[in-house]
Amino acid sequence: MIGSGEPRRLRVPAPQARLRFEAERREAAGGPGRRLLTVDGAPAFELSFWCGTCQFLFRRLETAGQTLSLEGPRERLSGPLADPDDGGVIDAFGALLPEGEYLPMLLRVEPRLTVPGKEGDYFGAEQVATWGLDQFWGLPEYPRTPYYRTFETAVDEAAHLYEFVVPMVPPTWNDRDRVEEYAGLMGRGTVPTAVAVSTLDVCEPASGLPADHYRHWGLTHFLLDGHHKLEAAATTGRPVQLLSLLALGEGLSGAEDCARLPALRGRPRSVRVAGA
Repeated sequence: MIGSGEPRRLRVPAPQARLRFEAERREAAGGPGRRLLTVDGAPAFELSFWCGTCQFLFRRLETAGQTLSLEGPRERLSGPLADPDDGGVIDAFGALLPEGEYLPMLLRVEPRLTVPGKEGDYFGAEQVATWGLDQFWGLPEYPRTPYYRTFETAVDEAAHLYEFVVPMVPPTWNDRDRVEEYAGLMGRGTVPTAVAVSTLDVCEPASGLPADHYRHWGLTHFLLDGHHKLEAAATTGRPVQLLSLLALGEGLSGAEDCARLPALRGRPRSVRVAGA
């Protein structure tokens, strides 16, 4: 944690915002539909289900096919920010987001690229240890995208925080020359800045399930800008800054949970061992 600001209200009317949090309609069946993150009106990611006892989730959908980088702040983001409000970056990216309260946090991350089903995959390891395999498919949840793991720490004896950075498009879509350019800058000591809109989902399995039972706090940063920077950092083992705009009221968490994040994110990293 480098710094955090006071919650800020962004006032872009939802129909005009390029990125929105929405609920899928299920008029025929009744009940709530999927929680969705949409870009330009198209579903981009399915998010954790409303109940709070289902597994934490971000799942890329077929219509997710573009990033939301802006030309204006590009030069300012090529290096580090001094604080979350530095250089008007929040206002620039706030124009993409729907009206609501957002908690700005400026983080230092050392991303680790993770491929679903491979070593280090949260969905195949920590999540399975708590919820088990999907009862219908007999498989772990599948996010349909590579993602970055950055930070884990205990919240308390009954909860653990897991942090993820999720690219809007997979790293294989990145321009190789730009990735190499950022890798070279990082090798010379530059720490560039990425920008994300974030959610906090607190999920806990229903009682009675045979599981390594504890609450999973899933802090998910959906990248608005910085796809090439994150890949370069993961490849070279270098840090980047991440300006997170945490969407208050859009995650499966309360105001008190979100208010704890800056302090939790400032703790030393700790890894929870299943069954411990």
